Amino acid sequence: MLTWQMAPLFGALCLTFLVLQHLQRVYQKRKRAQSLGCQPAPQGTPGLFGVRAFIRLIKEVKKKRWVEYLNEQYGRHGNTYAQKALGTWMLATIEPENIKALLATQFNDFRLGTRHREFYPLLGDGIFTLDGSGWSHARGLLRPQFTRDQVADLELMDGHVSRMIDIIPRDGSSFDIQRLFFLLTIDSATHFLFGESVGALESSDRTSLLGKSSVGSAQGFAEAFGTAQDYLATRSRAMHFYWMVNPEEFREANRRVHEVVDHYVRLAIQNKNNPDKKSDRYIFAEALAADNDDPKVLRDNMLNILVAGRDTTASLLSSVFFYLSRNQNVWKKLRQIIIDEFGDSQNPKAEITQAKLKDIPYLRYVLNEVLRLLPPVPLNFRVAAKDTSLPVGGGPDGKSPVFVPKGQVVSYSVYAMHRRTDLYGPDSTSFRPERWEEDGRRGWDYLPFNGGPRICLGQQYALTEASYTLVRLLQCFDTLECADPELKQPAILSTLTMSHDRGVKVKLYSSGQKS
Repeated sequence: MLTWQMAPLFGALCLTFLVLQHLQRVYQKRKRAQSLGCQPAPQGTPGLFGVRAFIRLIKEVKKKRWVEYLNEQYGRHGNTYAQKALGTWMLATIEPENIKALLATQFNDFRLGTRHREFYPLLGDGIFTLDGSGWSHARGLLRPQFTRDQVADLELMDGHVSRMIDIIPRDGSSFDIQRLFFLLTIDSATHFLFGESVGALESSDRTSLLGKSSVGSAQGFAEAFGTAQDYLATRSRAMHFYWMVNPEEFREANRRVHEVVDHYVRLAIQNKNNPDKKSDRYIFAEALAADNDDPKVLRDNMLNILVAGRDTTASLLSSVFFYLSRNQNVWKKLRQIIIDEFGDSQNPKAEITQAKLKDIPYLRYVLNEVLRLLPPVPLNFRVAAKDTSLPVGGGPDGKSPVFVPKGQVVSYSVYAMHRRTDLYGPDSTSFRPERWEEDGRRGWDYLPFNGGPRICLGQQYALTEASYTLVRLLQCFDTLECADPELKQPAILSTLTMSHDRGVKVKLYSSGQKS
């Protein structure tokens, strides 16, 4: 029987056991690292339990410049370095070889960690939240839908782009084109997914589903969707403390989004069981329902695709106009190429097709350069599923392998990698599409759509929509002016995807129409 006199001795024994157990784990990891030929990576900002580094990051998040801050850390500590955050060691890297290992050659050594639990309240069990067999099943369900010709449904896109063009002021007054792009892409994405657009670009609220639902309108749906994603980003930054971020506003936003999507899920299942109601046009939800009519599976997968289909394309288009409005030579050169190929809106020469869009090199160079400087998903991470290593980053010269113990987070910044001067030259932070003509062959140092088995399924959809929208705008307007000239560098707001914190304010008009 343990008496109070024996309690100090028992406590000392327990402490000794824990210390010995810790030392044994450290020894085993060191031996494992040696067997893999690993050397330690440089260490980042010192501090007890990494609290100081975490507090600094939170401050930069509040300033809305944490993407740039993390880029600066690579300049201070090297292309691969170890950093403690809230008591947990992390590895940060922008080495193409390491990212290739994370995403492809050592794909099975890494997982998404707590992302499933962080994102579950909104996205459930989907392609962006699952690992292993669950992810394989979700990807297998979605992949066939993105290999179809309907992904390049320019006729569907045309109606929404035309509606957006009608909203643009013709008198040369300033407006935020980013706001319009987010409305455009939520309309086109919901049309493609659900067979019916939510109508965010409509001049008045529709009296159908959205007016009767708790979101109240298309704008209400877009706002609820945005609010939910903002909280997902906050939960992700909180890492193992994600569960502390679960306010009523977040729960209510999720409920509203689910209410709308569930309606379309029920409609797709009903149409599957009633061939007379099935649409003649391809509808993503109906195609999914043909293979699986579980309502939750359909809702989760459609929401996962909606996140990608709406935000990444809107981010790309917004950044295109940020740079074009500040680089008149590129705007004029690209517009002349487009007019020569397709004509303008008053005198069209040829039909715009996906094949023709792909065959315009300078259009591709412009999009590539924008995706390089402002990738829609600038930051990402993986978690080691077992003791493993990454190819480079260790030792004094940074060329030795680095040990990655099971459970360690490895973060990588595509944003920072794309700005390395040793990869893209001394003008790596400058917008210069011509660099892609000089050296268009890129490997793992250019990853706007991720890579490996988890490479973005909707890559061609996003590029086609962005290319088509840009061409239509170039046809309709001959003059683009920057309406926020004091802003020289982008003010980046990064939640799940990147956007411009101050919007993208421009003047877009035709010189003959301006009144």
